[in-house]
Amino acid sequence: MSALASLRALTPQQRNAVIASYLGWTLDAFDFFILVFVLKYIAEEFHTDVAAVSIAIFLTLAMRALGALIFGLAADRYGRRITLMVDVLLYSLFDFLTGFSTGLTMFLVLRALYGIAMGGEWGVGASLVMETVPEESRGIVSGILQAGYPSGYLLASLLFFLLFPVIGWRGMFFVGVAPALLVFYIRRNVQESPVFVKRQQQGRRPFLAVLRENIPLFIWAVLLMTAFNFFSHGTQDIYPTFLETQRNYSSYTVGAIAIIYNIGAIAGGLFFGALSQRIGRKRAIVIAALIAVPVAPLWAYAPGPVLLAIGAFLMQFFVQGAWGIVPVHLNELSPDEVRGTFPGFAYQLGNLLASGNATMQAGLAAHWNGDYAGALVIVAVVVAIAVAVLSGLGYEKKDVLFGTEEAEAPRGAIHRA
Repeated sequence: MSALASLRALTPQQRNAVIASYLGWTLDAFDFFILVFVLKYIAEEFHTDVAAVSIAIFLTLAMRALGALIFGLAADRYGRRITLMVDVLLYSLFDFLTGFSTGLTMFLVLRALYGIAMGGEWGVGASLVMETVPEESRGIVSGILQAGYPSGYLLASLLFFLLFPVIGWRGMFFVGVAPALLVFYIRRNVQESPVFVKRQQQGRRPFLAVLRENIPLFIWAVLLMTAFNFFSHGTQDIYPTFLETQRNYSSYTVGAIAIIYNIGAIAGGLFFGALSQRIGRKRAIVIAALIAVPVAPLWAYAPGPVLLAIGAFLMQFFVQGAWGIVPVHLNELSPDEVRGTFPGFAYQLGNLLASGNATMQAGLAAHWNGDYAGALVIVAVVVAIAVAVLSGLGYEKKDVLFGTEEAEAPRGAIHRA
């Protein structure tokens, strides 16, 4: 069955779950990426430098692990649907409050709180979707879900491009309260995961008990997600700053380039997500990651904005192409009992380990007399290779049936594909 045919075959309930989770991740990413466009302007208002303000990115990424654990445990105990609603409300609230920051300390505290809420959305939304759609639809749905991340970046790019000169950096955060409206859609249209409902009838063991039976898998998943998060954040978080400071482009040019590379990211996630349904999860990730390596010089060293935009489009096509497979890959590998917690917690622990990326890259650029391009390329190439190696040597359970003994996969029962 083709990717489009599998989507057309979804029931209304399944479509609503996909839409809600996609929008939840889109709007979560939108709230996050507002910051990367305004680092310079916040630094100017608070009389500090970009490296100091970029600590907010570190705090947001670091606190996401705590959020993934808190909201993941809640999702495994109380259900994916209600947990997702609470999470969306909280990350919208904290983003809105960020616009009222009176100084750097208040700003950093609010971004840390936002990070807790942001950390819960991906794992809860992904488990809800993957437990709801049929096996043959998982690849393309995974691409759709993960495309929410660059979709949110695209929305932030459009906001910066169109309204920043009018509303300023504070106004951009005020707009960040809009995702709270998604809760009404979830409450009205989304039903609970059928796998969760079945599991509740059977009972469940504590998260730590299940985790102890799957330590090798969990360690590998965290390492893989560390590489993946360096891959995405290392190619995204300070790229607008590179365009603003090293290339001295206007907010309109930066916004336009960001729009172009986020379109590439969305296309890549959809393409490789669907491809993984045909050739396997590991193989598709390896292909996407390795092709990103030769794209890196064009992405960072092209002589003008047009060629830079082309390089950025290609880079994000392959970076987010690899990422488009992650939701289905981690959910298929997760034991049924802890699917609300396991994928998101592994993902966000990887985020924690990679959370110093923006500060590290900004520091490297400052050490190299403002050479952001060098810092971007070094990180991109190294982590692309790391993603390919860890994926290629790792686990795979493509099309595993959730709610069965196979899905529990204790210790050695997990097979490599």
